Amino acid sequence: MRPQRVKIVEVGPRDGLQNEAQPISVPTRIELIERLAAAGLRNIEAGSFVSPKWVPQMAGTAEVLAGLEHRPGVSYSVLVPNMRGLEAALAAGAEEVAVFAAASESFSRRNINCSIAESLDRFAPVVAAAREKGLRVRGYLSCVLGCPYEGAIDPKKVAGLAAQLAEMGCGEISLGDTIGVGTADQVRRLIAAQSVAKDRLAMHFHDTYGQAVANILVSLEEGIATFDSSVAGLGGCPYAAGATGNVATEDVVYLLHGLGIETGIDLRVLAETGAWISARLGRANASRVGRAMEKNGAGG
Repeated sequence: MRPQRVKIVEVGPRDGLQNEAQPISVPTRIELIERLAAAGLRNIEAGSFVSPKWVPQMAGTAEVLAGLEHRPGVSYSVLVPNMRGLEAALAAGAEEVAVFAAASESFSRRNINCSIAESLDRFAPVVAAAREKGLRVRGYLSCVLGCPYEGAIDPKKVAGLAAQLAEMGCGEISLGDTIGVGTADQVRRLIAAQSVAKDRLAMHFHDTYGQAVANILVSLEEGIATFDSSVAGLGGCPYAAGATGNVATEDVVYLLHGLGIETGIDLRVLAETGAWISARLGRANASRVGRAMEKNGAGG
């Protein structure tokens, strides 16, 4: 049964912008987040506390958090790779953090330079410390439907890793099709294999092969009610050649509203935001809904 209301986690300001080649100022990042919140997004990834040597676009995340208007009911999360990142997040006043693991050994080693088991051992004290401080913790699991180095990934392996993240203390686990190769039946099998309750699962699709919206529809029919998406389809994966951006938030909201599912999001304001950030970055808007609405007068 499809859910009556869906939670969207907007990942554009972090997962989207971190892959841009050009520098992005703190004021621009703050304005993007404020525009998204004004459109009705209530769960927004604001940045990450990773080394600026490796992810220069996320430098200044503490300044971003400090510059935001903290609206009631809006949660701003940040990615933390280790205890140092958690300490920085706590100092910046973060209320929600996320950790990142992979379902592929090869991807894990190339992305975070350690095995899957080592990554989970590294994250366990981070999650424990965050929960002790009263922070909400989210766990990301990448390459759940395919890996650029290993190919197909066994759904049972994904299920086991998701269960470990849940047992570790992650309140929500996001299953990511990082290279965007998944299809509808693969998504059904992936969800069916999970032992973690569906209300603790989120789906994170990239649109490399144009299947993201179809995969979201299947996920809805399987009872999933939380989805990650990125305004204007911002993003990609620097460790997965050819992987295009996250599914566009505008496209997801259009689908959900067409199904009569509540999101609390003003699609027109969202589309204006997508047009604005695309123009600011000097890139094409990757949202089909956004482009269509821009032609019809909803541009920013």
